[in-house]
Amino acid sequence: MDAKIIDMSSYARKDHFNYFKNMGYPYVGVTVNVDITGFLIRVKENKLPFFLTFLYNVSSAANAVPELRQRISCNDIIEYKQCKSSYTVALEDKTYCYCSMDCSMPFDTFLPYALKKHEESKQNPVLNNGEDELSPFYVSTVPWFSYTALVQPVPQPADSNPRITWGKYFEQEGKTLISVSLLCNHALVDGFHMAQFYENLEKQLEGFLS
Repeated sequence: MDAKIIDMSSYARKDHFNYFKNMGYPYVGVTVNVDITGFLIRVKENKLPFFLTFLYNVSSAANAVPELRQRISCNDIIEYKQCKSSYTVALEDKTYCYCSMDCSMPFDTFLPYALKKHEESKQNPVLNNGEDELSPFYVSTVPWFSYTALVQPVPQPADSNPRITWGKYFEQEGKTLISVSLLCNHALVDGFHMAQFYENLEKQLEGFLS
């Protein structure tokens, strides 16, 4: 486990952490329409798989925000150096399984690795891959429709894994947009940190292959 324990004596959000961590529903979530116009053009020009390519950029944007890499363990805050993404994979029987993906490598290395991992997960579907459940980002998609809001199932007691979801992209006023939702534990994450994620994502998508 490549992680560190946050020193609570110097942690600026200590009072916020103590206030939110014992709430019955400590989550905060938003949905933002993200502009993928140029990104989608480059994806199509290079014949790249949309989901895995978007996942790579989403994971990179999330990992760039330290607060999104933090998890609650008992009364401690653990900050991971890098978090994998555990995402849903659609199966032929209309159910799904999970696949854990490391998106920290260069994209030209990531893509063949990701395609192999994706197919392996479909051949041996599991709902629990046995890996560290504290660290991953939980990622899912609803590619059949676009949406303006999303309600996520969450465990009890509450966990602290950020959940990132997106829907079907759509055209609006000459742009291609996609709804991206982010749900976080408010004991660790505020609106400022969520805004950082979306800013990172926009920069990632604008600079991808350009």
